[in-house]
This record gives sequence, C-alpha cells and structure tokens, in this order.
Amino acid sequence: MLVKKYSGELVPFDESALRRSLTRSGASDKEVEMVYNSIKDAVYDGITTRELYELAFAALKSKKNSYAARYSLKKALRELGPEGFYFEKWVARMFQEDGFEAITGQTVQGHAVSHEIDVVALKDDTFLAMECKFRNDADAKISVTTPMYFKSRFEDISGIDYSFFNQKKQFTAGWLVTNAYLTSDSIDFGRYYKMNLLSWDYPRGSSIKARVDNNGEYPVTCLTTLTQQDKAMLLKNQCILVKDLIRDPKVLDRIQVAGNKKDSILQEANELINSPLNHE
Repeated sequence: MLVKKYSGELVPFDESALRRSLTRSGASDKEVEMVYNSIKDAVYDGITTRELYELAFAALKSKKNSYAARYSLKKALRELGPEGFYFEKWVARMFQEDGFEAITGQTVQGHAVSHEIDVVALKDDTFLAMECKFRNDADAKISVTTPMYFKSRFEDISGIDYSFFNQKKQFTAGWLVTNAYLTSDSIDFGRYYKMNLLSWDYPRGSSIKARVDNNGEYPVTCLTTLTQQDKAMLLKNQCILVKDLIRDPKVLDRIQVAGNKKDSILQEANELINSPLNHE
C-alpha cells in the first residue's frame, strides 16, 4: 500500500511510523491501539499524508483534545506563518524558557555589510545569533546552500562587540533553526564545521519535536479548541506559547472568548502542558 506525500511522491505505508506518531500524542499504549484500529480500515492505496493526518487527528481528538493538540505540532508550527514572523517569536520564547534573554529582528553591522539577525539571545557567557528558516510546505527540506550562507554571515559578524541587554559582547555561536527538514548535505556540512543546526527532526534526541515534547514549549496554534481567528488574535497579543496562556489566562478576555469556551481552552492547555508522555 502506498501513501502520497505533499510533494506527490509515493512511499510505502509505514504502520510502525504511524504508531510511533500516535504514541507521541501522549495517548496510552491501549488508546494508541484503539486509535490505530479505528483508522486502519479507512487507509487505502494512494491515500495522501494529509488525509492520513486528518484521520489520526480526529481519532485522537475523540479521546482527548490534548492528544490531538500534541499530535498537531508540526502543522501548528506551519500556522506560525505565512511569512514566519511568529516562528521567530516562538524560537525566541523557546530560548527564553531555557533562561536566555532573547529578542527578534535585530540589524547589526558586520565587517563588510549589515545583517538582520532573526533572534539574538544571551545567557551568561553564551551570546547567540540565530537565523530562522520558516517553511509552509510540510515536506520542505533546507539545502546545503543555506548553512553555507549562514556560515559566511556569521563569520562577518564574529569578533565585533555588540551592545545588547545592557552588555557589550561578541557573538559566541550561531544557530540555524528551521521547522522543516535538513538535507543530508546540510547535516554533513553542519557537522564538519561544528554548526548548531536545529530542525524538525535533527539533531536526534534534541530536535524541535523532541525539545517541545520534553520541555512543553508548544505554540498556542496547537490548541484544537481555538479557531483560526482566536489563534491570530493570541499571537497578535504576544501570547506565543501555551504556557503564556496558562500564566495569563486573562488574555482570553482581551480577545473576547466566551466563558464556557474559555474553560475548554484552559482545560486543554493545562492537559497539554501537565500531562507526562508516559504509557501504560
């Protein structure tokens, strides 16, 4: 049985990969088996990855909203578009949660030319310049030309004192962050030059999906109880993380969410953040 990817490429249906993705939703092993059994009969030769995702999403949501929210992380990151402005904000918030001071959209003068740095972050003696590459295509890959280009940009701003966060410091490292995948050449190039690359599934064990699941930095766009308009309004109000919503639930009043719906949103948010990823 074949599955059609977003790119149109046909690949064999991978039962184990589907089960693993269902497991990452936070559902118990028993619930994963029930969900898998409920959708397997609807899988047909040539089914698209979008249809497969929607089947799994609906089945998980029937169990618990927070399962579907966690399962939708990849799609939720794409909803930080269309230009990726809020993806940069989300990356900054992710590093802030790790103890960094971080700001977005800064322009600095290099040795040769000026550069716009998507995220500037500081923690103790670690001073980071980050390039964020946002992609709307679910199967998008970042080619080797991107880390090559970023390497040359970082070299141009290295060894210069910059004033940020009331300190004068030189950048100690650069990060290339993307919600997409990296080609094997990109990874090889990054490894050789000891670059900090962070993508949807790389590095293994500390990729974006691993970091979010381990640390709970889910974007508000994950929440299934929010409409697209709700999500847009929350982002506009600088409510980027689900954690931000939990810490300041009054933001829902500012975007005029009704009482019953507000309770449902906060219940899903708390379940998503506070439910451990353990299985029976």
